[in-house]
Amino acid sequence: MAENHAQNKAKLISETRRRFEAEYVTDKPEKYDPRDVERLQQDDNWVESYLHWRHNVVDETLKMLDESFQWRKEFSVNDLNESSIPRWLLEIGGIYLHGYDKEGNKLFWIRVKYHIKDQKTILDKKKLIAFWLERYAKRENGKPITVMFDLSETGLNSIDMDFVRFIINCFKVYYPKYLSKMVIFDMPWIMNAAFKIVKSWLGPEAVSLLKFTSKNEVQDYVSVEYLPPHMGGTDPFKYSYPPLVDDDFQTPLCENGPIASEDETSSKEDIESDGKETLETISNEEQTALLKKTNPAESTPKAEESEKVDSKLKTFKKPLSVFKGPLLHISPAEELYFGSTESGEKKTLIVLTNVTKNIVAFKVRTTAPEKYRVKPSNSSCDPGASVDIVVSPHGGLTVSAQDRFLIMAAEMEQPSGTGPAELTQFWKEVPRNKVMEHRLRCHTVESNKPNTLTLKDNALNMLDKTSEDIYLQFATSRCERDCSPP
Repeated sequence: MAENHAQNKAKLISETRRRFEAEYVTDKPEKYDPRDVERLQQDDNWVESYLHWRHNVVDETLKMLDESFQWRKEFSVNDLNESSIPRWLLEIGGIYLHGYDKEGNKLFWIRVKYHIKDQKTILDKKKLIAFWLERYAKRENGKPITVMFDLSETGLNSIDMDFVRFIINCFKVYYPKYLSKMVIFDMPWIMNAAFKIVKSWLGPEAVSLLKFTSKNEVQDYVSVEYLPPHMGGTDPFKYSYPPLVDDDFQTPLCENGPIASEDETSSKEDIESDGKETLETISNEEQTALLKKTNPAESTPKAEESEKVDSKLKTFKKPLSVFKGPLLHISPAEELYFGSTESGEKKTLIVLTNVTKNIVAFKVRTTAPEKYRVKPSNSSCDPGASVDIVVSPHGGLTVSAQDRFLIMAAEMEQPSGTGPAELTQFWKEVPRNKVMEHRLRCHTVESNKPNTLTLKDNALNMLDKTSEDIYLQFATSRCERDCSPP
């Protein structure tokens, strides 16, 4: 059945591409940005998002593509950047990305009180919406977003139905399948009639995504750590610009290893306990590709540390999936799997492999820096070599689906050294367009299900299993968990 579904989807995507080219592009190619036309032919996910929103009806999908592509050219969406937006709009903090909802979706904040209806500035405000959505879509292809419509302290002069309709159209036509939900907070009763109109704009298929909340209900969707105080939350975040605030990644605990006596103790405990833990295996070919290449003659502290890591991680099974970036191959590709608090199997592993001919500097950042120890979090990787990064929750804190990790990497074409001071200077000077970024989500494995990701007590038994056995066990447990009724 799954195979038939995949074949049908492929046929629909192919038909959509063929017909759009023949029926729309050929006659008036100047209507669209050629970059969008080219992307449509290459990006299956993009085509599928339009098909999904139009229930796989190709005729309706083509009309939607036509409207969306004309808008993208009119707004020069592919060329939008910070300089396209008036600085005062970026400084005021009325529209920005920050935090995550309980399902792990990014929050897109619209603070309505900062919006004053004004025909002279409405185009710039629409461009700001488009700028943020396009920036997010390029970075997080296909991952939903939750809109936080904050109506607290809002008066009638802030309500601009043309602007609201534009935001609705962004998710109905221009960025289909991106809307997880729209949380309306503290709506004044006087605006009830206005939002009845909004419901009609959304249409019956999307009206269920509107969530009207007050302080009591908003925490059903967003935890207090990502809610501001006026919503009953504890988030200390204060908007400021520059820089842009769409990422909440910060330096985790224990930068580059132990930084205090307490950390030294925990580091020793980590080494002792890590030998008892295992992670999922990858195929034999990928294991061979991820083997470390070290120089036996090296006697530097860095080399000794690498040997220690190699030694203590021999029983770690490598993560199963691999993201193949231009500078680093990163495993796992999308999600970090942690054991539950009850099981005590909490550590996980990130493997970086340098696929360039130069040294690659890397940094690890997280949205919850107080929660995690990351060793190492700021270092470098030699050509062809691999680095194992151990990530562990700190002090019994709970892993959350909202937590994210960011791997930043840049090629050191003319390295002057790889010590802490040299790396700090390197990151200050490296151009932004030379930095590779990759994001990882967090996932907690339920303790009451079979788990092949982190097993302490059964490590010896695991050694007798092949990688195929382990993968099948993992897949079965995932299926049981995902398919079981709530």
